[in-house]
Amino acid sequence: MSRLPAFLLLLVLAVLPVSAEKRPNILFILVDDQSPFDLKMYNPHSTLETPNLDKLAAQGVVFDGAYHMGSSSGAVCTPSRHMIMSGRTVWHLPVSPWGSKTSPPALEQQTIPAVFNRAGYATMRTCKMGNSYEAANKLFTVRHDAGKRGGTDESGSAWHAEQVLGYLNDRAATKDTKPFLIYYGFSHPHDTRDGKPELLAKYGATNHTDDANPPSLHSLQPPLPANYLPKHPFDNTDMNVRDEVAVSGVWRRRDEASIRNEIGRQYACSDNIDIQIGRVMKRLEETGELDNTYIIYTADHGISIGRHGLMGKQNLYQHTWRVPFIVKGPGIPAGRRVEGNIYLLDVLATLCDIAGINPPETNEGTSFKPVLTGEKQAVREVLYGVYAGGAKPGMRCVKQGDWKLIQYESADGRARHTQLFNLAENPDELLPEHGRPNLADDPKHAEKLTEMKKLLLSEMRRLDDPWRFSDQPDDHLPPPPPPAAKGKKAKKNK
Repeated sequence: MSRLPAFLLLLVLAVLPVSAEKRPNILFILVDDQSPFDLKMYNPHSTLETPNLDKLAAQGVVFDGAYHMGSSSGAVCTPSRHMIMSGRTVWHLPVSPWGSKTSPPALEQQTIPAVFNRAGYATMRTCKMGNSYEAANKLFTVRHDAGKRGGTDESGSAWHAEQVLGYLNDRAATKDTKPFLIYYGFSHPHDTRDGKPELLAKYGATNHTDDANPPSLHSLQPPLPANYLPKHPFDNTDMNVRDEVAVSGVWRRRDEASIRNEIGRQYACSDNIDIQIGRVMKRLEETGELDNTYIIYTADHGISIGRHGLMGKQNLYQHTWRVPFIVKGPGIPAGRRVEGNIYLLDVLATLCDIAGINPPETNEGTSFKPVLTGEKQAVREVLYGVYAGGAKPGMRCVKQGDWKLIQYESADGRARHTQLFNLAENPDELLPEHGRPNLADDPKHAEKLTEMKKLLLSEMRRLDDPWRFSDQPDDHLPPPPPPAAKGKKAKKNK
């Protein structure tokens, strides 16, 4: 066989265009309401079986430090999903207080689907309806959204898988070679957690509907979490939010049977999600596109379900502030764990980075591609979290290294609490009610408490947090917007 001279070969390669199909594909998987501690890779004691996610983790990288930044409303998923789409920080979103002043006009044109459409990607989305960023969602070229929280294939997570599989089959049939970005979202395991009967049975759970009586205990139900409490020990500024009083199957109860049954329902729904992810990964392998596809798995935020006596996502404990985060793809060394210290708002910058696209000027996130490739262990040292969906200012937290501060306050002063944790020594954030002291009350840690409070104030200022605690300078902040501007629909928290 004749060969081109070396100099001619180099010349040919130099003038050949880089074809669009050589750019990587992206499969972004987002579930609704899942604590990282549901998964064995984060909690070895978990009885949840997720073989496809386990395989994904073994072939890629698991983040131990991935967080959603927080929320100004009870519908925590709404700002979280805005942050994912736009790369904006929590107080610079259209849905935030003063959003019209802190968010640029036509921001939806600088979000994931718009940016990737302009870059020549084929974009497809399936996810739940509502509590999201509708102006951005409708920009996906192909979109199939619906609320699917039932216990059958048509009414549950299999429906979302079918939309992706149909899209991949259409690509194969038409020999479409454009790179794709698929936003593969699920409606579960958010309540109502109506699992498939065979998966409910696997975890000893029932779709309990009797609000007057608890369900029955079952030996197959998951055990209570290590930081379980029968009630939260103090008013955290939003104890009557919908998630804490109206989740079907639990309501206000925190007895062992109700919590273990509900965790079983959560696991049944999560197990089904894992099955549906496996179906899509198998199809990508069959079409020859898997090796050139980055797969990201995460949740919009965590969830409590009995941890610390709470049910919902309106708190800043690690089980709720943190999210699971797994990435597999070309050039990512397999089987690694990293701290990362990433926010969900970093997703846009990172997707652009791995696709060779310039992020939009409106982006405030940081690409964590260097963490994926092993060049760095983390992208930041300090992490900030907020929940201000109830009484104001609400809850704030800050984390640096092993140290974490959570501060709570309502404007009327009825709720005013401070917690200080060393997460290396107390990873479950056990409270005095569990037999562990609150380090904020220990004089030996007074200097660290002062240091962490200063750090929190610094982050609140840097991120344009519009509220202050009574022990902080008021910074001459403007008065809050009128109630009508805050959006009453958020309390529905669907």
